[in-house]
Amino acid sequence: MFKPVLKSLAIGISLGFSMGVNAQVTTLNVATWLPPTHVQNEVVWPTWASWVEQATEGRVKVNIERTSSNPAQLFQMVEDGVADASFSFHGFVPGRFALQEIVELPGLGVNAEAASVAHWRINEKYLKQAGEHEGLELLALFTHGPGVMQTNFPVSGLDDLKGKKIRIGGGVQAQIGERLGVTSVAAPGNKVYELLQQGVTDGVFMPMSEQKAQRLAEVAPYVTILPSGMYMGSFVMFMNPEFLESLSDKDRKAILAVSGEKLSAMAGKEWDRADREALAYAKEQGVKVVELSATDAINVDYLEKMKGLDADWVSRVKNKKLDAMAALDDLRAQAKEYAESQQP
Repeated sequence: MFKPVLKSLAIGISLGFSMGVNAQVTTLNVATWLPPTHVQNEVVWPTWASWVEQATEGRVKVNIERTSSNPAQLFQMVEDGVADASFSFHGFVPGRFALQEIVELPGLGVNAEAASVAHWRINEKYLKQAGEHEGLELLALFTHGPGVMQTNFPVSGLDDLKGKKIRIGGGVQAQIGERLGVTSVAAPGNKVYELLQQGVTDGVFMPMSEQKAQRLAEVAPYVTILPSGMYMGSFVMFMNPEFLESLSDKDRKAILAVSGEKLSAMAGKEWDRADREALAYAKEQGVKVVELSATDAINVDYLEKMKGLDADWVSRVKNKKLDAMAALDDLRAQAKEYAESQQP
C-alpha cells in the first residue's frame, strides 16, 4: 500500500530537482550611494527591485549594495560593467549632460513627481536623439524636490549670501551660485554634513529631504524656502546595456515595463514624501525654517537675479541640433498639466 505513495513522492522530488536546475536566477547588481536611510536606498531602489523580481517571476533578483565610489564615477562603472545598474546626478559630470539641465531651471513651480514625469516624456520626445546617455540604458529620470537654502547663519536678504562658502552640486546650481555671489564649493552630496561640521562650508543648496536623511538639521540650523523653489536637481537611474541584452527577450521587456515613466514617477513621488517628512523633522529639531511668500523681498530679488537663465541654457545647447526652447516650453506645460491632474 506504500508503493504508490513512495512512487509519487519520488516523482515529485525528481520534478522539483529538475525545475531547480533549469530555473536559472540572474542577479542584477545595483551600486548606490547616499546613506542607507535615504529615500533612494530605503524606498526607491527596493520598490523597483520588488517590481523587477515580480515582473520576471523571480528569474532576475536585484542585489543593492552601497559603494564608497564618488557618485560621478558611477556612470563609467556601469558602462564598464563593474556594476549592472546605478543612479547619479547629471551635474556631477560637467559638460556631458547639458540638455538634462532643462529640468533644473528655476520657474518650473511643481513638485518632484510632476517634474520627473515631464522630464522623462521630454527626453523621449526631444532630448535622447542627442545621445548624451550613450553607453547606458535609461531606467528613469527624476528630480529631487525644490532646492532650499540650508545654512549655519540666518538669511534675511540675498546680500547675506555674498562671499559665503556654499556647497554647489553642479548643473544649473553653479550659475545660480554665481548670480548670488557665493563662493562655490564643489563636493558630492554625501560629503555635505562633513563639510558643514568642519566649517569648510557655511551652507548648501539642497532639497529639504537632506535635513533628515543626512542629518543636516545638526549642522545647518537655518532653512530658507522660496515658494517655487530655487531649482530642481536632475537625477538618472541607468543600467549596463550589455547586461540587459544578456537577458531573455521576455525578461528584458518585463524590466523595461517597470522602469521608464513608471519608475520616474515613483522616484519623484517618494522624494516629495521625504521632503514633507524632513520639514516636520527639522521643525521638531528646532531648525529655524522660513517659508517665504511670493511677495517677500528675498523671493522677488531671487527671481530678478535668475532672469536670463533660460536663454543662457538655450545658448549652451545650440550645438545639440534641436529646438531647445520648444522642449523647455513643452516640459513646463507637461509638468503643470501632470501636477494639476494629481490634485484631489
